[in-house]
Amino acid sequence: MSKNHLKPQHAPTTWTIQRKTVRYVTRPNAGAHSMDLSMPINLILKNLLKIAKTNKEVKKILHEQEVLVDGTRRKDYRYPMGLMDVLSIPKIKESYVMLLNEQNKLFLQQIYNKDSSTKISKITGKKILKKGVVQLKTLDGRTLKVKKDTYKTGESIVITIPGQEIKETLKLEKGTPILMFRGRYAGSMATIVSIEGQTLKFMKDSKEFETKKSYAIAIGKDKPLIKIQ
Repeated sequence: MSKNHLKPQHAPTTWTIQRKTVRYVTRPNAGAHSMDLSMPINLILKNLLKIAKTNKEVKKILHEQEVLVDGTRRKDYRYPMGLMDVLSIPKIKESYVMLLNEQNKLFLQQIYNKDSSTKISKITGKKILKKGVVQLKTLDGRTLKVKKDTYKTGESIVITIPGQEIKETLKLEKGTPILMFRGRYAGSMATIVSIEGQTLKFMKDSKEFETKKSYAIAIGKDKPLIKIQ
């Protein structure tokens, strides 16, 4: 059985935490996201939102208030919230999406409450089931069944939360706004210039760069769907 904590020096570098002044930090439960692309709610409320100072205060908030991740209430302080997940706290009427910054650190970006009912999920795999039903697998650990084989691995889908109804498909193609989540340019938001095989070229700050196609998440069509408040 894994411990409920880990030493700060063993925590992912993507976490914004104090590494020299604390002895232990909360270890997240096993979840859909990889550990480096997620943080436990405990650290999110303490280190990112700064609405609690101790584990006891976090547990009290989770017990007394609704804290929603992707539209579902979470009470476990070790629950891992990951990249592109949406956090909502109805009592204070605030909503956030988890992103990466250019220092490759996870952070919460506040969004409009009206946009908290959908999220962007990157398709990481798919397979054909019986009777032609297609099963999609996403970066945030979801499996969705669809009737038509019109989706491609690498594309993103916009889904309702918690209902998981697919509202829109975001293709990886020229002009698409993207967020890099792996590699040298992790945390960068840019626009696709071209795709050649598995190499993606993108434009950022009037300069052209390239990275692996698999490192990018489509976050819109002609402009990002993430509307910052």
